[in-house]
Amino acid sequence: MKIAFIGAGSVIFSRNLINDVLSFPALQDSTLSLMDIDSGRLDLIRSLTERIVSERGLPTVVEATTDRRRALDGADYVVVMIQVGGLEPFEHDIAIPLRYGIDQSVGDSLGPGGVFRGLRTIPVLVDIARDMERLCPNAWMLQYSNPMAINTWSLYEAADITVVGLCHSVQGTAKQLAGYFDLDFDHISYWCAGINHMSWYLRYEYDGEDAYPILRTVFDRPEIFEKDKTRFEVMRHFDYYVTESTHHMSEYTPYFRRTPELVEQFATPRWDYLELCKNGWQNHYDEVRRQAAGEIPVIPERSNEYASVIINARETDEPARINGNVRNTGLITNLPDGCCVEVPIFVDKAGLHPAFVGDLPPQLAALNRTNINVQELAVQSALEGDARKAFQAAALDPLTSSLLDLRTIQKMVDDLFAAHKAWLPQFGG
Repeated sequence: MKIAFIGAGSVIFSRNLINDVLSFPALQDSTLSLMDIDSGRLDLIRSLTERIVSERGLPTVVEATTDRRRALDGADYVVVMIQVGGLEPFEHDIAIPLRYGIDQSVGDSLGPGGVFRGLRTIPVLVDIARDMERLCPNAWMLQYSNPMAINTWSLYEAADITVVGLCHSVQGTAKQLAGYFDLDFDHISYWCAGINHMSWYLRYEYDGEDAYPILRTVFDRPEIFEKDKTRFEVMRHFDYYVTESTHHMSEYTPYFRRTPELVEQFATPRWDYLELCKNGWQNHYDEVRRQAAGEIPVIPERSNEYASVIINARETDEPARINGNVRNTGLITNLPDGCCVEVPIFVDKAGLHPAFVGDLPPQLAALNRTNINVQELAVQSALEGDARKAFQAAALDPLTSSLLDLRTIQKMVDDLFAAHKAWLPQFGG
């Protein structure tokens, strides 16, 4: 079996996924093909992977290459975790909208930042998928790159491959929520569906009993409410808890970032993802370097990411349940057919089996649709090279449209196109 990691230079994330894969005995006799365009980062993750394999005495074969087609050739699984252009265009995603009054804390999934991240990422993802059609047509793509819904939607529109978009927000938030109330996570069960970063815990149970009465006590417990103000405020008014963080959720709706007073009330302390990417990961990279040098061990503890679980389920026929992002083929009946939904998926040797959810509560579907509107036009813009649809996507963004008039949005989008010209070949850049 061959597993290709495209964008393996995301060394911290790669380390976790590789460690996960090697924690399953059935996956250890594999070839791990590490690919990145940054040879320095690639050498680091190769060294780390080789050390893990050597220290544990595993039969795993490790190869590293800057040639994407070589990594894909004959692969059974393709794990994608790319960031097209690195930090430079990401800075434009944040700084240019900020000049117009759009303050994005994260800016990688929706809003002007998410739209333009999608525009520059989709052509590369589609190229990868078309290489897969030729070099490994039966491989599954496990797609981790944001904007998750926009990227995954574009892939199943443009290519004939098996693809599932993966995120850790469902399982991560479920555990985080249990921790807020000192509930033993081993006794928690849940049923969660919606769209990526805006999925809803339709059921959240403790020992088989509805735990929402416990969760709603948060409104009388400010020491807990303060830990996740936006999400708890959404639950107060829309009745269900959402998967993504206060910082993300505050960007996906018009309720929390329109004024400095609202930001102070619901979105502080500030969490700035761009600054974290620029400055905050250094300690983690230093840790990886020390692990690669053998100075400190890599603990063989499995993360909560789904990639290795999916591969193990398919290879061993040990069934697993995940939450993943796939085309809506009547799975959520009050969201548009063809959009990208995040639903429970059962995995076994026969494949990926997305679960039927039915109707979401109407207020939740309505919130999802405000984001799907942006995603649909961003996908069409990227695949068609249609700049007008990129503007329309930004103009329909809930936060942007609550702050700016249409002519100002057009000026902002024009500025973003000018700054991103080098990364947008489908628009003649």
